[in-house]
Amino acid sequence: MALNDKSDSQNNIKKGNTNKRLKILRRLLAIISIFLITPLFLDFTGTWQTYFGWMAKIQFLPALLSLNILALSALIILTLLLGRLYCSVICPLGIMQDGFGWLGRKAKKNRYSYSKPLTILRYSFLLIMAIAIIAGISSMVVILAPYSAYGRIVSSMLKPAWIWGNNILASWAEQHQSYAFYTVEYWQNGYGVLTVASVTLIILAILAWRNGRTYCNTICPVGTVLGFFSRFALFRVVIDKSKCVDCKLCSRNCKSSCIDISRHEIDHSRCVACFDCIGKCNKGALSFKYVGVKHAPAAEDKDGIDNSRRQFLSTVAIAGTATALSAADKTVDGGLAAIEDKKIPERKTRIAPPGAISLRNLHKHCTACQLCVSACPNGVLRPMTDLENFMQPESSYERGYCRPECTRCSDVCPTGAIRPIDTADKSSIQIGHAVWIKDNCVPLTDGVECGNCARHCPTGAISMVETETGLKIPAVNTERCIGCGACENLCPARPFSAIYVEGHENHRTI
Repeated sequence: MALNDKSDSQNNIKKGNTNKRLKILRRLLAIISIFLITPLFLDFTGTWQTYFGWMAKIQFLPALLSLNILALSALIILTLLLGRLYCSVICPLGIMQDGFGWLGRKAKKNRYSYSKPLTILRYSFLLIMAIAIIAGISSMVVILAPYSAYGRIVSSMLKPAWIWGNNILASWAEQHQSYAFYTVEYWQNGYGVLTVASVTLIILAILAWRNGRTYCNTICPVGTVLGFFSRFALFRVVIDKSKCVDCKLCSRNCKSSCIDISRHEIDHSRCVACFDCIGKCNKGALSFKYVGVKHAPAAEDKDGIDNSRRQFLSTVAIAGTATALSAADKTVDGGLAAIEDKKIPERKTRIAPPGAISLRNLHKHCTACQLCVSACPNGVLRPMTDLENFMQPESSYERGYCRPECTRCSDVCPTGAIRPIDTADKSSIQIGHAVWIKDNCVPLTDGVECGNCARHCPTGAISMVETETGLKIPAVNTERCIGCGACENLCPARPFSAIYVEGHENHRTI
């Protein structure tokens, strides 16, 4: 008897060591993942994007909207094998919540408890997301998208500090005759985005601090989709009833609140494979192992009826249909003369960046993650402020213009809202056309020569024609104009330029 007890004890120790290794490996992979994806929203040189831009493209919702079949298949296969490992290792918002939850556990140990699944609520949010994609209600899509929420938090709250630190280093390097760093200007791209990001961060921090993965298992539509597949995972955390002593230590450390120790069951649709529970079990009653195709018990609603599969299949049908249908400003001129800020003209049609194909395509696919806005080196892209397309990007030329040699926004977009293009494509894509405003033109208002718009037009679409007074004014060839905004940005007229770009609903090649 003593020998058996000793053997069991040794087995438990070995199993415990294996469990600890799983937990450490999962945390290590999560740390690597978030350290790879976060600089995508901070880097202003484009270097990080070149090597690690794929991290944005393997996020679930961007892969779905861009119809990235390879990435989607890989994520679903991963879930069918190992459960919702995506939520713990790949999703940056999930990893961030784990950070807040870890701080909460430091303040109070054994803080969690089992809670019944809110199945109807979870699938309701998924249904809302699917309907929003079909109806083109992008504001609802961007609010619920987890990857986009993280992107907004980083780009609007962390990037200012990043730029500030870079500029301090640039100033120090210049004093030591080094040009390893260079000064970068930063503009806060809309206080609406900052407000949404701040509120999102506060809510998620409080929920994660107090209750762990509440957002992931109640609101997040990606978590709901992957939760359905994870019920059929081949490898899962299981409870050995013969070894369990009902101490509830696993349940009190489960941030997904999915371990019902009274029934010795785990709701695998909510389990995010963090392995915290098996790391806490001293009896070796929990293990992560191969269980075959036998799926976990389905979550029940209040009437005890298994509605999850029916709800999921109907919602996925809608989502599949939706996917198929949607397939600090400059204040000094040269450091000498103070100049008045430019104001944004009233455009009849918004300007979608090159590669967007059309405003409709942009609105259907964009999740407003702010990656393109953050990556734009010329200060051209900014978030929209209207409720219908809130926080999606549009081009505006009061800070800079869309240079023909730059394709950064199309390079970084993970959803297909801005399709990849090269510099040759960009020079021939017409996103809008220039419109001349006679009453603002300097030759006519001040009686002096100008021609700034014609000199800087990269396509030669603007020529200067002589008037009866002998002064020259611009004439626009709208067939050659690509809408880059060089004329609008470099026009000396203030506060409104004498020439501005009117957007096109659908882009065309000239």
